[in-house]
Amino acid sequence: MKFPKHLKPAGPQGTELLARERSGASFDVEQLTRFMYGREHLERQAEILKLLEHDPAFDKTNRYYSSREERLHHAFGKEKRFVELCMENKWGYNEIATAEYLIDESGPFTLHRTMFIPTLQGQCNAEQRRKFLLKALNYEIIGCYAQTELGHGSNVQGLETVATYLPETQEFELHSPTLTASKWWIGSLGLAATHAVVVARLVTKGKDYGPHTFIVPLRSQVDHKPLPGVTVGDVGPKFGVNTIDNGFLLFDRYRIPHDHMLAKYSRVTLDGDYIKPPNEKLSYGTMVFVRANIVRSVGLFLARAVTVATRYSAVRRQFVDSTIPSVDPAGTETQVINYTTLQARLFPAIAQAYALLITGQWMMHMYEEFTARLADGDLEMLADVHASSSGLKSLTSNIAIEGIEMCRRACGGHGFSAFSGLTSFYADVLPNVTWEGDNFILTQQTTRYLLKTFRDVVKELRTGAAAAVSEKQSVQNQTSAYLRAYLVSKHGAGAAPAWPVNTPEDLLRPELLVLAFAHRAARLVERAAQRLGPEGNSWNDSLVEVHRASEAHCQLLLVRNFVDVATRSSVPEGLRAPLNALCALFALTTLEKVGFVDLFEDGYLSSQQADWVRSRIHQLLGEIRPNAVALVDAFALPDYLLHSALGRSDGRVYESMTEMAEREPANAGDVYPVAAQTVRAVLDGAQARKERRRRAKAQAQAKL
Repeated sequence: MKFPKHLKPAGPQGTELLARERSGASFDVEQLTRFMYGREHLERQAEILKLLEHDPAFDKTNRYYSSREERLHHAFGKEKRFVELCMENKWGYNEIATAEYLIDESGPFTLHRTMFIPTLQGQCNAEQRRKFLLKALNYEIIGCYAQTELGHGSNVQGLETVATYLPETQEFELHSPTLTASKWWIGSLGLAATHAVVVARLVTKGKDYGPHTFIVPLRSQVDHKPLPGVTVGDVGPKFGVNTIDNGFLLFDRYRIPHDHMLAKYSRVTLDGDYIKPPNEKLSYGTMVFVRANIVRSVGLFLARAVTVATRYSAVRRQFVDSTIPSVDPAGTETQVINYTTLQARLFPAIAQAYALLITGQWMMHMYEEFTARLADGDLEMLADVHASSSGLKSLTSNIAIEGIEMCRRACGGHGFSAFSGLTSFYADVLPNVTWEGDNFILTQQTTRYLLKTFRDVVKELRTGAAAAVSEKQSVQNQTSAYLRAYLVSKHGAGAAPAWPVNTPEDLLRPELLVLAFAHRAARLVERAAQRLGPEGNSWNDSLVEVHRASEAHCQLLLVRNFVDVATRSSVPEGLRAPLNALCALFALTTLEKVGFVDLFEDGYLSSQQADWVRSRIHQLLGEIRPNAVALVDAFALPDYLLHSALGRSDGRVYESMTEMAEREPANAGDVYPVAAQTVRAVLDGAQARKERRRRAKAQAQAKL
């Protein structure tokens, strides 16, 4: 089946509309792209894109039409070629991450690169690095990270898999004592992995020391069959990411050598004595890395969605609204992007994407500083970086998922089509709210840190130690600083603090936006402390307040990081206005959505100020409108990555939709055989019934 090639979309054409949008931008798109990513990243992306987009192993043409089995088969071929490119080009972490981002299809070796290798890097001692890590880096073994079980996910302390040390043979015996001890959801385990980092309860000399990590051979490296004592397989089709072979794993008294317990921090002697780590949380390093990486990646995910929705909204035209200025002839339908109801949904999502990308970069810099200090034995940042990565992973993945779904809906009916690039994309992004820590559980870890810091600040103020806190220390721990400022303001001024916004123009002052979020975060931390302290509530009874305190703190981080970047002296002059507009829109729409009630409750925000906030948001939508397409262009997302009919950079939306429909296998011929056979059989059946009724009627009449 072919569409008539002489037909064109009704004018003006999508290419013309996007060209017009770009010509009206107030800033240099390439300059903003360089500012956001840096020249090195862009050059690396362009170089790797050339290698990928014309290589048959990474072809995306049939992605929307394939069954899971077909996609898995293709994914294994892709992995083979990917490894060849890694070795041929001597790719490091950045090159591998860029290539996987562009391919945009997690595969059977993805967890080998993103979990198995980082865990070995973080938890192997020197001898184990030589024995296991080098093999993993050279793909002599393929690994995964096996923590989650059928019965336990977020509650790592409740894991049931047991690793019992046997000093007489100097081995660990791994055993799955119950059905719920089955490792489950383990990426790269179902079909690919030869080895796993297994998290199991360490038992030695009759004492249970809780979860520890072990490197465990699973399959023969000769014929790939499971080793005796190992039961392993694939968990089956899922909501998304069906090119990853998530698997299950059980052990039946399966033994591994003594040196297979990862022993950088804790270990068991040959005699069975347990040597504990210098700090119980040192093993958090891999966890922090993965969560920090999620914070960065979900920003890119949301950037993709808003790019598709914004470009399509500039091409799509519906209804005629004479009140909206247009350069098109009278009677031409209005671009959807000109309707304020769409702008009010879409433009804040663009601002969110920028906010998430900025904080993602900040989170990775924080992680790099943390690991550098950790190498020198400095644990000072451990609690803060763990709390930040936990809370931000939760908040940012929620923001991204909600934003992507909003973008899909903003695309109307065509957003329901796989050709939009949003449907399977949404399904593949969705697990981020669950894996590496359930989002509601993670916020508890953040608030525990906030409560401890709050109590330390309260004690400090009561004892008069606050005067001895240096400015340098306050800057280093901004959490202590905003909590201290709140308590001093609340209890030292003699009157309840109020937001010092006296005119609508004050909303243009970034420091006042940060101040409102800091006040709200501190107040919610204080409220959680009161429920758990003087009011005597249990932790469970206070979980709602605990969750809200974490979210408020992380919303403050997002706003503060955005303000820090937008107000840097290094920002090129031409980028100041668009960045400040996005920053203000992100802060004010977030404040309106989640902050008004809290700030009204203690009188910090007045009704007049709330009015000003809403008016300013409306003004910002108008300021951003001419730059909308240019702002998403600055994300520098190639069409190869987007793989979307609606989000094409050239605006050929309708041509692309019909071309993709032509490639649907069901349209391969003029007739779909099963359909023809079924319809023919049904029609024949109807005709036969009709004939029987005719004969019965004739017989009845003959008897009369």
